[in-house]
Amino acid sequence: MCTYCGCGQPDAHLHHHSHDHEHGADEGSRHIKIEMDILSRNNAFARANRDYFAQQGIFALNLVSSPGSGKTTLLVRTIETLRLSAAVIEGDQQTSLDAERIRQTGVPVQQINTGKGCHLDAHMVGHAVEALAPAAPGVLFIENVGNLVCPAAFDLGEAHKVVILSVTEGEDKPLKYADMFHAADLMIINKIDLLPHVDFNVGRCIEYARRINPDIEVLQLSATTGDGIEAWMEWIRTRAAAFVETAQKAAG
Repeated sequence: MCTYCGCGQPDAHLHHHSHDHEHGADEGSRHIKIEMDILSRNNAFARANRDYFAQQGIFALNLVSSPGSGKTTLLVRTIETLRLSAAVIEGDQQTSLDAERIRQTGVPVQQINTGKGCHLDAHMVGHAVEALAPAAPGVLFIENVGNLVCPAAFDLGEAHKVVILSVTEGEDKPLKYADMFHAADLMIINKIDLLPHVDFNVGRCIEYARRINPDIEVLQLSATTGDGIEAWMEWIRTRAAAFVETAQKAAG
């Protein structure tokens, strides 16, 4: 099982196994060492991904959320509206249903099934990018497995983590999953068309998120109706253009 989170995912995806079996070794210390080794290994792959993205001018976004937030619906709407070259890496535990929805938009998609695993890691993403060969320059959307715990710790080499929270979830999610909201650069509050029908305090949710991460940006939208979607498009276009410009200058 995944030594980092206990999710059931084999450690082999990081090509790492602990050999720290010294007699009398403290089990707690050993567990911490394994966690650090796993994250260190992941971060090395993430740096390689990040370097590749910068060299190619590929603006990568890591989309994270709980199950049922409307992440795939938002991604479909985004691709149909964005008018930029795009590709998608689709992370899911078992099925390819979301990837099929994305494929119907006409953009290239690479599926990663994690089995019992609860997150994507940088090594998986690197292999997926090799198979996908996304157009450059362009935007790469990485739709992570639905989970607000482990994806917070695993850098994939992305430019930004974007956390998606729907109004059908609790407004206290930022406090309950503080690591994720601390790691994210943008929080999208989705399904605002349902606000009249649910008990969700938008202002309180934003206050909680900024209590964890004072710099987090916030957008409110409905992926279903399209309300607020243009602000999200502008957020992507502006940052993608700046990313490509910086990459080109660095290549110089």
